[in-house]
Amino acid sequence: MTGINQGLERTRQLLDKAAFLAPLATRIVIGLAFFHTGSGKWHNFAHTVEFFTSLGIPAPAANAAFVSTLELVGGPLLIVGLLTRPVAALLSSTMVVALLTADRANFLASWSAASESSPTDIAAFTFLLFLGWLVFHGPGTLSLDRLLGTLVKRRPAGPTQPAWAGGKDTTP
Repeated sequence: MTGINQGLERTRQLLDKAAFLAPLATRIVIGLAFFHTGSGKWHNFAHTVEFFTSLGIPAPAANAAFVSTLELVGGPLLIVGLLTRPVAALLSSTMVVALLTADRANFLASWSAASESSPTDIAAFTFLLFLGWLVFHGPGTLSLDRLLGTLVKRRPAGPTQPAWAGGKDTTP
């Protein structure tokens, strides 16, 4: 029995050491996908505006510019793990809009037992799941968010820094 327990413990330790890979791989894959879609939207901006218009999205030119820029800039930010949670949250909102507009019929049909597809066949839904995971789990160990967080924590707290920021409370 001890051999099994030792093997399980070694496996757990190995998995703990490799845990950084899941958020890193997620950030890279999702980040690259958004970078490419954002770039495509900008390169075909008139078509993007026309598509947003056909979906009934208000202020289609402004929203097309916002979404295209968010994807083009947010993708690389996810890849390096900088501002991961807010970027993932913003990109999540675009996936919700996609599910409510462009992918609505296919998404709703995918939940039917008679459907040949499943919800995970809808890219916006799969992206939403991964983005939600990044919002709640965070960027992982190998990220600029983690590096900056570590550097900020190492700075000595000044006497005027409030307690919630790590310093001494100087209020009477």
